[in-house]
Amino acid sequence: MDPRIASLVTDLAAAATFEDAAGSLLRALLHLTGEALGRSAFARRGRLLRGIVHLRPADGYRRLVVLDQPDESPSRASSSGAEPPSLLPSATAWRWVVEHRCGLSIDVHLGLIQLHLAGAAPILQDSPPSEFNDSDTRRRLLGREASHVLVQPLRSPGGAIEGMISIEASCRAASGLGFIWSECLPSIQLFCDVASPYLAALPLRRVETPPADEFLPVIGTSMAGIVEMLRVFAQQEETILLSGPTGVGKSRLARWSHEQSEQRSRPFETLDLATVPEELQMAELFGWKKGSFTGALRDTAGCIARAEGGTLFIDEIDKLSLKAQAGLLRVIEERKYRPLGEGAGDRSAQVRFVIGTNADLHAAVRAGRFREDLYYRINVLPVQVPPLTERADEIPRWAAYMLDRRHRARTPDGEARLALDAEPVLLAHGWPGNLRQLDNIVRRAYALALMEVSGPAREVVLGGRHLARALAYEVGAGPRSLVELFQITAAEFVRRAEQKRAQGAVLDLDLAEALRGFVLATAVEKLGSREEAFRLLGKESVVQNRNHQKALKREIDRVEALCKALGEAGAPFKGLAEDEREK
Repeated sequence: MDPRIASLVTDLAAAATFEDAAGSLLRALLHLTGEALGRSAFARRGRLLRGIVHLRPADGYRRLVVLDQPDESPSRASSSGAEPPSLLPSATAWRWVVEHRCGLSIDVHLGLIQLHLAGAAPILQDSPPSEFNDSDTRRRLLGREASHVLVQPLRSPGGAIEGMISIEASCRAASGLGFIWSECLPSIQLFCDVASPYLAALPLRRVETPPADEFLPVIGTSMAGIVEMLRVFAQQEETILLSGPTGVGKSRLARWSHEQSEQRSRPFETLDLATVPEELQMAELFGWKKGSFTGALRDTAGCIARAEGGTLFIDEIDKLSLKAQAGLLRVIEERKYRPLGEGAGDRSAQVRFVIGTNADLHAAVRAGRFREDLYYRINVLPVQVPPLTERADEIPRWAAYMLDRRHRARTPDGEARLALDAEPVLLAHGWPGNLRQLDNIVRRAYALALMEVSGPAREVVLGGRHLARALAYEVGAGPRSLVELFQITAAEFVRRAEQKRAQGAVLDLDLAEALRGFVLATAVEKLGSREEAFRLLGKESVVQNRNHQKALKREIDRVEALCKALGEAGAPFKGLAEDEREK
C-alpha cells in the first residue's frame, strides 16, 4: 500500500468527528499537491493557498472545514474570528459536480472550466456567462488570490454526492496551461474516495450554542450548527436559500441573517409571494410608474427599490411566475431592473437576496415550472431548516417565549410561565405546523387560562391541562398513547439528569416517584374531591383508613422536591396539601 494512503487511513481511523477526518484529508491533499507543485515548472511562481471540505447533504450546507497553507490546524468557517470574503466556489461548480458526477478544475483568469470525466479525456469549455465570466464571481475568487481551483466530489458509500473538496492555488503564470491538476488528479480522487466513508459516518463536532437575541430568541443544541453556518453565510454577498416546511421560522432566520450582515443598518424588506396574485408579482418586485396599468394612480417603488442597500427576503419563491422569474434572474445577474411603465433606462439594484421555499425546487425545474438558470443562481448558499419535531429541545423554550410575549402585550408588567406539567404535553405533540402551530396553541391555551381568573391577571401559569384543551380543538390532533407519553417524560428526566451531571450535581432517580404525585393531584383537581381521586386510582383502602390526607401530602411533597431539584419556582399543587376538611 502507498505509505501516504496508509498514513491517511491511520489518521481517519483515529478521527472522532467529521472535522477531525476533514482536517486529515486536507493535510494529506495539500501535502500531495505541494509535492507536485515543487516538481513542476511553476515551483517558484506558484503557491497553494488552502483546502476546503464542503459538507452539503440533501443540497443544504452543514459544515465548511478550512485549512490554510501552511496552517496545521483546520478550522470551521463558522467558528473563525475574522470572516473570509467568501469560501465558496460558484454555484456552477457544485452544479456540474452533481450533474456530471466528476471533478473539475477552474482557470479563474480565463474563466474556463475543465471537467474531468471518468473514462474520457478532459473537456475544456467556456463556462456559462452567468458564472465564471461574471465579474463578481471572478472578483471574489481573485480577491482571495485564487487563480486556479480544483473541485472533487465526496461520495457516500452508496454513491450519493454528499459534498466536495476544493483546493485553491495562486499562479498567474499558469493561466491557460492547466497548472498541476492533471498530474495530481488520480491521487486526489483516490484520497477522496478513501476518506469519503469516514466523512459520511462520523458525527459533527458539537457546536457551542450561539447566544440568543431579540431576532432569534431560542436556539437549541439541534439548531446550533445550522445557526452558526447561517451566521457565516450572512456575512457573504451571495444569495441564501432557506428551505424547509411551512412554519419552521424561515422569515425569522432571514431577518436574523440580515442583522448579522454588513447591511444590518439598511432596509430589510419581505415579499411573501403566497399573498401576491401572479399578475401583480412583477409590479411588487420592480414597482411601477403612474398610468402603467389600471389602478396605477402614482409612481410606486417595488420591493427591490425599498430594499436598496439592504436585504430582500422573497418567500415562497416556487410561486413566482416564469415571466417574473426572468426579471428576477436579470436582477441577480446584472444588478439591473426597470419598473413597469418606465420607457427607457435601467435602475441599479444593490440588494442582498434571501430566498425561502417549502417546495422541492429541483423537482419544479424538472417539471418546467421553475427556470433552471434561476435555480442555480439562488442555490449558492442553501440551508435546510429542520421541522420542529427534530428540534424537540426548543419546543418548551419557544412556548415559554410565545407565552411571555403574548402576556406582556396584554399586561406589560405581568409575568407568565409554563407549569411543570406543561412540558410533557408539549413534547407529546407532533407539531406538523411547526412554530406557527405552536404559537396558535399557546395563544389558545393562554385564553383558556384567563377564563379561570376573575379580574385582571397579572400572573398567569399555563398548565398541561390548558395546553391539552387547546390541542383538542385541532382537527385530527389525536393524543399519543400513555406509554408514549411516559417514554417522553422518561427521556426528559434523563436529559435533565445529564444537565445536572454537567453542572456537577445529581438528579436522583428517587425523584421520578413524583409522577405519582402529579397523577394523584391532577385527579383531585379534576374530580374536586380527595376521596374520589383515591377511589378512582384504586386506593379505596387508604380512604377507609382515613390516611388519604397524609398520603396526598406525602405525594405532593415529592412533587415539591422534584421542582426544587430542577430549580422550578413554585410547586403546582401546593394548595392541595393543606390539611383541611373536604367540602
